[in-house]
Amino acid sequence: MNYNIRKYFSGRSTKDTENGAENNFNPFVERKIEDPTTDRDTLAHLLKASLGTGILAMPCAFRSSGLALGIISTIVISFICTYCAYILVKCAHVLYYRTIKTQMSYADVAETALKVGPKPFQIFAKPLRIFVDVGLFVTYFGACIGYTVIVATSIQPVVNYYQGIPDNPNERPLLILGLLLVPFILLTLIPNLKKLTPVSMTANVFMFISLCTILSWIIYNMKFNEAKNSDKFRLFGAIGVVMPLENKMMTPQNFIGPFGVLNKGMTFVTIMYMIVGVFGYLHDPANKKDMVMLEMPIDSEFLLLRLISQGVRILVASAVFCTYSLQFFVCLDISWSWIKKYFTKHENIANYILRIVLVFMSVILAMICPHINIIMGLIGAFCLSIMGLLIPVVIESITFWSCDSTCRRLLRTSKNIVIGIVAISALYFGTSGAFNDLMKVINPTE
Repeated sequence: MNYNIRKYFSGRSTKDTENGAENNFNPFVERKIEDPTTDRDTLAHLLKASLGTGILAMPCAFRSSGLALGIISTIVISFICTYCAYILVKCAHVLYYRTIKTQMSYADVAETALKVGPKPFQIFAKPLRIFVDVGLFVTYFGACIGYTVIVATSIQPVVNYYQGIPDNPNERPLLILGLLLVPFILLTLIPNLKKLTPVSMTANVFMFISLCTILSWIIYNMKFNEAKNSDKFRLFGAIGVVMPLENKMMTPQNFIGPFGVLNKGMTFVTIMYMIVGVFGYLHDPANKKDMVMLEMPIDSEFLLLRLISQGVRILVASAVFCTYSLQFFVCLDISWSWIKKYFTKHENIANYILRIVLVFMSVILAMICPHINIIMGLIGAFCLSIMGLLIPVVIESITFWSCDSTCRRLLRTSKNIVIGIVAISALYFGTSGAFNDLMKVINPTE
């Protein structure tokens, strides 16, 4: 761009500045994209990104904290994570007007906020962009690796049962991982989010059926024992898909707002997380398994229960398989932005080759690294705490710094400091829990 973005700070009232108004430019009208997604499409993608396998671990989180604290923590954490996603998109919309742009990635928002912000912050614009890009790529590529492992390990016990092989929790499903390589590649060749919508909807249906089945089994087998505490800390982590989803919307202004796509989706997600957490806790507060699905016996002497347990594992594996592509798009967008300037003549071919290479790498890493899930959990806890909570509030403070009154700036800064403290706490508990798990694997005798 050849214009000076600093000039958009001049000649405006405080209200216009805060709302990002600049002349008659409307980024939502001016946005031109191929195959835009509707609000319903975006909601389906958001639900799929948020209703991952983490919801199956909610009973474990409730057993760590207790019932009352678990409910309160779920609501508070969900609210803060949703709010941080909201202010990230809000700042993006303001910056659209200030810089006469119609789309921005998360890294674009971070860099632009600092670049047009107070002078002392401008020097950090490029480093912050690099940090966000690398952090998101590592986090979501790690999620892709984890998803391949979850799909394979969900299928492996069912396969072992019908082959008459005793189930071994420590067995690594290398053969199944290898067989999944081609299906994963075919899934990621879907060109854009619009065409990916049926996949996300299918995944949502599979996960919903699985959750209903699990809840029915939990309620039928309810127990009441004393729970044991641990250091698990669960964090909602869909921040990386927020801007990609907003960028592809036909009506991006509908993403935020009281009844926007974000609030609708996260309200439903929070309710589902609480339901699974509460009933999973009440079912057996002393159970130590990380995922409630693993508590269902696939070798029960009762045929119906055995088939239901096996069916749930297959449905969850199918839902996670479908979700892989949505997480993958975050990695693809970031890595493609790094290399596309080198392939101006054959963009489509290079893009599809990149997809295949990334999928191949994720499956191979899952096969050769025995503890890759724990390692990526440690990295993910670090990155999501920083990028899901801390960086959005930094972006907001800098974006509105020049247009806030002294009183409002003080209030905004105070509020963001509180969220920053929550982010540091999440960082500590998340990384310490993952680090402890890693140490137990490295030194099992300790």
